[in-house]
Amino acid sequence: MTAVLWISAHVTVDPVLHRAALFVHLASLVLGFGGVLIADYLVLVWISGRSTLAEAIAGAHRLHLPIWLGLAGLVASGALLEPNLASTLTRIKLACVVILTLNGLQALILSRRIAHAATRSLAPTLTIWGAATASISQICWWTAVWIGFWNAEH
Repeated sequence: MTAVLWISAHVTVDPVLHRAALFVHLASLVLGFGGVLIADYLVLVWISGRSTLAEAIAGAHRLHLPIWLGLAGLVASGALLEPNLASTLTRIKLACVVILTLNGLQALILSRRIAHAATRSLAPTLTIWGAATASISQICWWTAVWIGFWNAEH
């Protein structure tokens, strides 16, 4: 993250590079946030009784790579979009990205524990942990998307 902040503050971006970075940023958003939305949808399908826990976990597990690639692409391309690091909204967006990253790392631990549970119903602690993880993820992704939209319009 330090390297990204340094790049965003010191690299002069010409219009062609800016346009390429914007394309990568939007494609990475589709890849990463799209993966998160699908993973959360798979869990909702399980909660509704239309799939097994094993199916939901297996599907969500397959989405880890695109989610992480999307997040990495967003961070790398974001450094070239000339963010206003003095802006409070930009700082909130950066905090959301840090929280997303930490939340994603602990979600890997959670998914392993849920996979090992391999039962039809989860222990209450795993259920609460999963709900908190998904909530934090959704709040941070949507906040970052909104701030990105707001900054682009203003």
